[in-house]
Order: sequence, then C-alpha cells, then structure tokens
Amino acid sequence: MQQPWIHKAKTDSVFILAPSFVVLAIVFIFQKQLEVLQEQYSFYTWLFLIVFIDVAHVYATLFKTYLVKEEFQKQRKMLILLPFICFITGLVLFALGSAVFWRVLAYVAVFHFIRQQYGFMRLYSRKERKTPGSIFIDNLTIYAATGYPMLFWFLSPRREFIWFTEGDFFTFENALLLNVLQWIYFAVMGFYALRTLHKYVTEKYFNIPKNTIITGTALSWYFGIVYFNDDLIFTMLNVVSHGIPYMALVYLKEINEKPEPQLGGLQFLKAFRGVFIYIGILLLIAFSEEYLWEILVWNEQYSPASPGLGKYAFLLVPLLTVPQFTHYILDGFIWKSKK
Repeated sequence: MQQPWIHKAKTDSVFILAPSFVVLAIVFIFQKQLEVLQEQYSFYTWLFLIVFIDVAHVYATLFKTYLVKEEFQKQRKMLILLPFICFITGLVLFALGSAVFWRVLAYVAVFHFIRQQYGFMRLYSRKERKTPGSIFIDNLTIYAATGYPMLFWFLSPRREFIWFTEGDFFTFENALLLNVLQWIYFAVMGFYALRTLHKYVTEKYFNIPKNTIITGTALSWYFGIVYFNDDLIFTMLNVVSHGIPYMALVYLKEINEKPEPQLGGLQFLKAFRGVFIYIGILLLIAFSEEYLWEILVWNEQYSPASPGLGKYAFLLVPLLTVPQFTHYILDGFIWKSKK
C-alpha cells in the first residue's frame, strides 16, 4: 500500500508534519534563550506568531471559498449567511458580557483546533482498510492526544498562559481526577503504539504521515500545555503546529494542484512566485486586522492615537471577530465537501 500523502512526501513532511517537531526541538535546545526573547522582544514574537501565523491562517480559508468562483457558487448560501450569523451571535454573546463572549469563543476555538488535527488524521488514513474498531481506536487516540491536555488545563492549578483573555475557561482543581485521567491518557497512547507495532509486524505496513501527525499532535499538546507552564512555549507549539500546516494545505490542495481554469482570477498564484504572493496577501490582511484590534481593543503592543471603543464596543468587538468566528465554523464544512 502506498503512503497516503496529501500532496507529496517532501512538501507534506516539511510544511504539515514537521512544524510541531521543529518547534519542540527549538524549545528544548533554546529554552533559556526563549526566556530572554520573551522578556526583551515580546513585540516581535507577537508579530510573528500571533499576526503572521495565527491570524494569517484564518484568511487562508478565503482561497478555498470566497475567492474561488466555482467553490463560492457551490456553497453560496452558506458562505453569504454564515458571517452574518456569526456577527449576530457575537452581538448576543457580547450583550451577555465580554467575559461570556470571550469564553464561548475560546471553547469554539479549542474545538476547531482539535478538529483540525482529527481532520489531518482522517486525511492520512483515507487509504487504509477501515473497520469500526480501527476507526474507534484512531479517533480515541487523536482525541486523547488533544483532550487530555485541555482537561489538565481545566483541572490543574493556574497556567501561565491564556487563550484569548484571562479566565477564558471554567477551572476546577482536582488532583485525584487529574491522576485518573493521566493513567487513562498514557494507557490509550500506549495501546495505540502497541497496536501500530503489531500492525506493522503482521501487515508489513506503517502509515508514516498518519502516525507522524498523531505523534506530533500528542507531543505538541502535551509539552505545550502539561509539561511546560510558559506563555511563549505554549503559543509557539499551539500556533505554529496549527497555522502553518493549514496554510500549506490550502495552497497545496486548493491552488497548486488545481487546474488553472478552476482558479479563475487566481491563476497567477500557480506561477513560480505564486506561493510568495499567497503568503504576502495573508500577511497583509492579517496585519491590517490586528492593527484594528490593537487601536480599538487591546492597546498592548503599541500606543497610537486610539479612537477607543466607547459606546460602540458592543458592535466593534463582535464585528472584528467575524473572520475568525466564521473560519472556526466554516472549516468544519468546506473539507467535508471534498469527500
């Protein structure tokens, strides 16, 4: 059986599978240097990690939906209505209080991050012979790899990092339950490892990308949330292993592999410099959005003359979150349409 690469072995390995391992290696090798980086160059870590990766990856969805005529026509109603639904939902949530608004958005974001890893796992297992048992074990493993670290976050003493704002998640310290969950987690991961070894011995087949994505997910989530209690390390492992593979997936599958007639006005992105233009567009949009957030809401990274939120807060905050809120929901549908 051939390896089920999404694009090619080299591009998948570099842009989809490697990021979590590369970041984890950097964390272990340069841990002291990262502390200095966090203290003295926080603006640049914010700019690179949050703006140029996390925010930018949200807009990669445009190249799978709104900017592709054929795809837009296919899902026209959903693509038009969903941003309005997200905006109205945001207005209602913000009316209940900013804490409620950010808490709901944080839980939706976590679900989206978990489901992306599940989605990559399913893509890389698409050529395997499937049985109800094998599907259950794969699903259990990927959800354990992502779910246990989040439960650890909810049930452990205060972590030195947040998702969006302080107090995003309901927390309840319970050492006994954490201990039980830890045993279950390692039992699940151990069982998957033994089952994979048995499958390799009996069937002479090892699914490299699927097992790599599961391993990378488990390592980045465990070390980013459970093992380390550090804001920069959490951000690096969380953002890089999520954002870069997604941007790569969109370019490789929705631009690079598509025939030019299907791309319409985006044909120029298939040229030699197309990938750089693609990245440039994402960075420009991401920086523009984050600039608005900075001057209207956060005022953390720089202090320009800010008009402030004032009485328009209830309108501006839900409006500014429409792109990411839409991305979280939309991403659950657009890839299913490929099957």
